[in-house]
Amino acid sequence: MAPRILLARHGQTEWSLSGKHTGRTDVPLLEEGKRGAELLGRRLHRAPFDGLDGVEVRTSPLARARETCEIAGFGERASTWDTLLEWDYGAYEGMTPAEIQAVRPGWLIWRDGVPEGETLAEVGARADEVVAWARAVDRDVLVFAHGHILRSIGARWLGLPLEFAARIRLNPTSLSVLGWAYGEPAIESWNDCGHLMA
Repeated sequence: MAPRILLARHGQTEWSLSGKHTGRTDVPLLEEGKRGAELLGRRLHRAPFDGLDGVEVRTSPLARARETCEIAGFGERASTWDTLLEWDYGAYEGMTPAEIQAVRPGWLIWRDGVPEGETLAEVGARADEVVAWARAVDRDVLVFAHGHILRSIGARWLGLPLEFAARIRLNPTSLSVLGWAYGEPAIESWNDCGHLMA
């Protein structure tokens, strides 16, 4: 079977709850986020995942992703990887979309990028690096990271422009699986939050 990449978004934080762009600011998980990480871990340790024995695990070095990884039960197996950091939002760090729209009407991050932060090309290159790594190994991989970088990975896994990521939302502590269909890259599941209903 061709290798897949499992994407786990970090748990809820105060900034994600309020819609603030949280790039490199190290915001801790809320209790809700910790509970979500625990439920995600339970899901990944029962069928059909069964703890993902032998799967390589990597996490963003930012605390909200690392803590989600640890609470989910993969901390000892995970290595940190700067490539999984969230988008550097530059001057828009900590701002909500509404606040940005007030100063830049019509703004869309996937088209317009951010001032004083990472460019679309830089984020796309990091997403491509994750995709290349996942396809080069002979087993499934699991990553814990952030909304925009994971959406970027989803778009690039499919061979689509980064702008496609605007159409694939991700909720906190969601699980997504990127795999294959008829030999072509495909989405097996996306933004699955079924474990949070427990």
